[in-house]
Amino acid sequence: MYIPKYFKVSNVDEIWDLVQKNSFGTIVTTEQGKPIATHLPLGLTKKGDDSYITGHMAFGNPQWRTLETCDDVLVMFQGPNAYISSSWYSHENVPTWNYQAIHMYGKASLLEKNELIEELTVMLEKYEQHRENPVLWDQLSPELLENQLKGIVGFKIKVAEIQAAYKLSQNRNETDYINIIDKLQNEGNPNSKQIAERMEKRLKNHQ
Repeated sequence: MYIPKYFKVSNVDEIWDLVQKNSFGTIVTTEQGKPIATHLPLGLTKKGDDSYITGHMAFGNPQWRTLETCDDVLVMFQGPNAYISSSWYSHENVPTWNYQAIHMYGKASLLEKNELIEELTVMLEKYEQHRENPVLWDQLSPELLENQLKGIVGFKIKVAEIQAAYKLSQNRNETDYINIIDKLQNEGNPNSKQIAERMEKRLKNHQ
């Protein structure tokens, strides 16, 4: 991923936090030289010094057969994004776009049945535990679970490289930066508001 120096992020904790909050990602592999992709909810775990991305695909999705044969699996995550009008600057310029994007590369392997059950249990807890009537793994019938397991294939990807770009107007002067935050907050768009919040947080951390 092309990352200008202004926008490069190297803080692993900061990157991990964004991915945990935006864990619906895109997995890219190749088949006979052609890129193929699947969009999935993904999990992230750490075991010692190693980090893993976990998830599962439908058995009918042919991409899972390429996971172990691909030397580098690419997983992409994206945070909020927003249009930035150059009318918000104190000088003439062109419009641009602010965004947060993360690429992770690694080697994939398929999960054994017990590993897949663990991955699904954790995922259900993450998304269900705060609900009024949570649907958790141990509350579902064994017959239903067994049938569902036959229709999916689990995988894990050992993360070998991380690239992160947070384009948040870091290359603008303070006056323009503060004005961009104000304009985004009043756009009436959830994405714009989220970008404004991230810019505001960055400003506070650098004061």
